[in-house]
Amino acid sequence: MGRCATIGDLIALMEEMQGHLDASGDARRYWHGVYRRGTVAVSDEIRRGGFLDSDWLERWDLVFADIYLDAMEGWDRGEPVSGPWQEAFEAAADQSIPPLRHVLLGLNAHVSFDLPQALLAVISDDEFADPEVMRRRHADHKHMDDVLVVRVASEDQQIAAAERPGDRRLADRLLTPLNRAGSKKFLKEARAKVYDDARLLSQARRQGSNELAGRLAQLETLCRARVADLRARPGPAQAHPARFRCRAAALTG
Repeated sequence: MGRCATIGDLIALMEEMQGHLDASGDARRYWHGVYRRGTVAVSDEIRRGGFLDSDWLERWDLVFADIYLDAMEGWDRGEPVSGPWQEAFEAAADQSIPPLRHVLLGLNAHVSFDLPQALLAVISDDEFADPEVMRRRHADHKHMDDVLVVRVASEDQQIAAAERPGDRRLADRLLTPLNRAGSKKFLKEARAKVYDDARLLSQARRQGSNELAGRLAQLETLCRARVADLRARPGPAQAHPARFRCRAAALTG
């Protein structure tokens, strides 16, 4: 059982966390705010009846969030966290990094490493092998993408409001009308490729815990390297998520 019973409980917890992050000036607040607002949008769509299997979708969303919340709480307690999140959280101590890059670090860590694990937790190996079940799961996954990508413009406004002069160069405005399509394409492609990793993790799970642990370690190493690359890159290129797709399908090359 996770820390939250419903997505409403999750939103309340995330709002409480947001208050603490904002009050302390913690740079993790930028990604957390994007994630919190996206979770509200997903909750609204669940209430609207927009998913084929709302119960499964909510369960998946709670498991997905738990992995991130575990990393946040572990870091605050001084405990080890996964490699991708270590890169993202260490970057939060660098006051020179603009809000947009903190968002990209969180996005890459959560989608590339956490999301395959969340899918593995809520889809059994038999379900992975069932085309009809996977058709429904993939349809709900794709619809969640649709819910999230329509938020791109409003999220850009939220991020821009928190930026300092010079955080973005004019030529590298991430979500200008020209680049919004690229940002949406990145989000959809990255999340779609996660299914490839989740299937490989399911195959490893069938072979035993050691094989699964090895696959997870491989995925963690690859995703950490890509988040570290995003963190380290200087200059305007850092503002383009389309150039930093951390390759959600990391295990497939």
